[in-house]
Amino acid sequence: MADSQDFDPIDVSEEDAPAIRERAGFLPIQTNWFDRCFIGVVIWVAISLLWFRFLEPAGLSIWIGNALSLAIAVHIVRRG
Repeated sequence: MADSQDFDPIDVSEEDAPAIRERAGFLPIQTNWFDRCFIGVVIWVAISLLWFRFLEPAGLSIWIGNALSLAIAVHIVRRG
């Protein structure tokens, strides 16, 4: 059995930790990839509802709104 004097604790300090590169995006909050995906989905729903209410009765297809929402969501996830 080892003596307590033989035990050498490992000193883990913040200086020894690997540096985590933080990305500065255009969103005013700190986010991870899941947060940005969630924001993209919420924006997708909002654009779809606004599209159904105002633009689809004028003859514009919802597929245009979906393509626009997808482009915005991809931009948010990559750059946000």
